[in-house]
Amino acid sequence: MNVFKFGGASVNSAEGVQNFYKIVQSYKEESLIVVSAMGKTTNALEQIVDHFFHKENDLVQKQFEEVKAYHFEIVEVLSFNNKAGSIEKIENLFNELNTYLQKPASLNYEFEYDQIVAYGELISTTIISEYLREKGVKNKWIDIRRYLKTNDNFGEAKVDWELSRKLIPTAFTFNDTFIYLTQGFIGGTTSNLTTTLGREGSDYTAAILANILDAEEVSILKDVPGIMNADPKWIPDAKQLKRISYQEAIELAFFGAKVIHPKTIQPIREKNIPMFVRSFIDFNKQGTMVSNAPIEKSVKMPIFIQKKNQILISIRPKNYSFVIEENLCSIFEIIAKHKPKVNLTQNSAISFSLCIDNSKNIDSLIKEFKIDYEVRYNNKLELITIRHYDDDSIKQMTEGRNTLLEQKSRDTAQYVLECNS
Repeated sequence: MNVFKFGGASVNSAEGVQNFYKIVQSYKEESLIVVSAMGKTTNALEQIVDHFFHKENDLVQKQFEEVKAYHFEIVEVLSFNNKAGSIEKIENLFNELNTYLQKPASLNYEFEYDQIVAYGELISTTIISEYLREKGVKNKWIDIRRYLKTNDNFGEAKVDWELSRKLIPTAFTFNDTFIYLTQGFIGGTTSNLTTTLGREGSDYTAAILANILDAEEVSILKDVPGIMNADPKWIPDAKQLKRISYQEAIELAFFGAKVIHPKTIQPIREKNIPMFVRSFIDFNKQGTMVSNAPIEKSVKMPIFIQKKNQILISIRPKNYSFVIEENLCSIFEIIAKHKPKVNLTQNSAISFSLCIDNSKNIDSLIKEFKIDYEVRYNNKLELITIRHYDDDSIKQMTEGRNTLLEQKSRDTAQYVLECNS
């Protein structure tokens, strides 16, 4: 049995869904297919959450109608013969969401986020399952929330592995079909409240299912031919990596490479399941293989990762005491409290710096730091990470640019840079 995960870009239009069908119908072995929300639906639903939470009812309804219209335009082009039954299932999901949006929001933003945003995956998989059935491809739609169980850490729930290991095999038996279709990114608590696994968590779902069901391999279908040594939108002549190790994939994900979700690798590494990152446009090409096979250093090429919209915060104790164990403990307690996405840290005798994603928690973080520390910060920065760097790759990224902070290890160089105007 193989697990396939299709990202939102692969099913962002009727043509995308039709291409999905061509791939699936050509594959005759047992398959478990994980699908994300269509196109930019998650972004649109996130806007609905913001409006809903702040009681902006007119904007909630406007955005809801836009999301609904987008999906039904796709349905219309797909031209279901069994239109009534298929559309009723899709309508029911939109009605459920609309009913939820008529209620007052709770005081827990992350809870509301999970209950609303999850409909992106539920709707996309319903449309695709119905279309496959329409085209004669027998498949079984599974509501993953009933089987992939998590805690109630809404927004980034942790998987209850023990319970999920018991429930998931009861859903994916392959007794009555050889194709299952389910949702990425979402799960459910033991009290059947919807949770999400963290942004871009559909890859992680595929890895969880592969682990529990002992899949032979996992394929992640993207809009690129494989894992590249840089984002082609940033560096047009980026080259494809044919093969990387689990360890390298974890490093790339940690530093912010967008192709693989950071949590994806551990479940497949545990069972030594190979993963292929390949193009949904040219599916028959192997793409990039991620496995336990080490890569010779002589064939490694520099890999570039760019993170935009960064803030560099530098703090110094007001009493000029050393930044050692006691101060570091209080600093990391403050960081843990405000939960910024920390991408780099560095400290000297009397200062500590951290490079973080710009987010809504930054002001409160800086305010608390100012109680005991002198604080300086710069925004509108970018963080460049170079794996397997050499002199030429460093020069390529930093020449002619103002570097605010740099850090090197044996395999990785990082630079916090002012953005080019």
